[in-house]
Amino acid sequence: MTSVKEQEAIKKLMAFLQEWDRARKAARSHILDNFIESNSGKTGPELELEFSQGASLFLARLTAWLRMTYMYGTCLDKLLKSIGIFLSAASGRRYLLEFLEIGGVLTLLEILGLSHLREEDKRESVKLLQLVANAGRKYKELICESYGVRSIAEFLATSTSGDAQEEVQLLLDSLGRGNPKYQNQVYKGLVAVLPCSSPRAQQLSLQTLRVMQEVLGEAPRALVQPLLATLRSVHLEVQYEAIQLLRALMACEVRPALLQGLVALLTPPRKEALALASETAQDPAQPCLREPMLLYIQQAAAAKAIGILAKESATVAEELIQLGVVHSLMVAMGNQDHAVSQRHASVSLVYFVRTFPSVEETVRLAVGDTLFQLFMDSPDTWYTKMDSFQAEILASTGGHSPQELATLQATEGTSPGEN
Repeated sequence: MTSVKEQEAIKKLMAFLQEWDRARKAARSHILDNFIESNSGKTGPELELEFSQGASLFLARLTAWLRMTYMYGTCLDKLLKSIGIFLSAASGRRYLLEFLEIGGVLTLLEILGLSHLREEDKRESVKLLQLVANAGRKYKELICESYGVRSIAEFLATSTSGDAQEEVQLLLDSLGRGNPKYQNQVYKGLVAVLPCSSPRAQQLSLQTLRVMQEVLGEAPRALVQPLLATLRSVHLEVQYEAIQLLRALMACEVRPALLQGLVALLTPPRKEALALASETAQDPAQPCLREPMLLYIQQAAAAKAIGILAKESATVAEELIQLGVVHSLMVAMGNQDHAVSQRHASVSLVYFVRTFPSVEETVRLAVGDTLFQLFMDSPDTWYTKMDSFQAEILASTGGHSPQELATLQATEGTSPGEN
């Protein structure tokens, strides 16, 4: 038989549950406020003591109300926070299992895909998914098997809340660790985020990919183009993370494709293509920054990345030379439409000139002795003193060998180093 004290506790619990069952929205919201204030941070045994060994009965009511009302956003943030108290409770694994048994993961993922719900509500949903993922490998697999990576990555790409995006990064990072069966799926999900329009999402995705790279060891070729495209970003933090990931990938099989892509970015498209892109960008529905300018930003970032990668590895530098990086850098140096491209290209080229004698000969022949000396003395500012003829010579180097350049200069009747 139960003691009088136990009977009183049970009566108190039943009265509380009846109050919940009879309450309407406003009253339930008040109950949730009190529950969150009084029970945040409690352990499983403490919650059982609070609810007279019947905490699961209240959790069942919370999860049932969640499933019935999540599409309408009814007290959703408070409801998710209350469930989070159970899922985060130390020695409370039973609560997690009970939540999963009623399809809790699917409900949380569906919340992320509902455009009419608030970002705060979705953020709380992500926090609960973190608790599930951090519980162990089989729980990470459950999220992935529920098509969770796609839903989570899509939310990262479309979210307008920086705080929510940071929570998503933590979740994806957790799913990518200790989850060998689905870590490639997580990696591909992050790659899929890179073309999105959110610079914060791009930055966080690049950071997480770099961390995952240490675990995977290799990278899919599908990463090459999305990664190089992020160098077009006007946000320096995105460019920085892209270059850091490029550095990490130099030990992978995709290195030749990445280096070839970087060299190709140094050569701008034909003027006709730029003109067409400029006209397209005048469409009010298009971003304000014109396409040619974005291409020049990408060109400058590629030149900067090439300099960094070459200085870190002589092998990489030699591979870049074989890919024609010297001529391509000179093309970028002749780009008078974008001073940043000229500066990064010249700084990178100085390294090749000082390290490889054959490069010095090629560059000297291309620009002439006077301009070459100016270039070597002041790589950061020399291009400001370059005239239009010298710029034209540089811009044409991409399609000419050193011998052809000499012929071109002789035909023009003047040396590119003379004024």
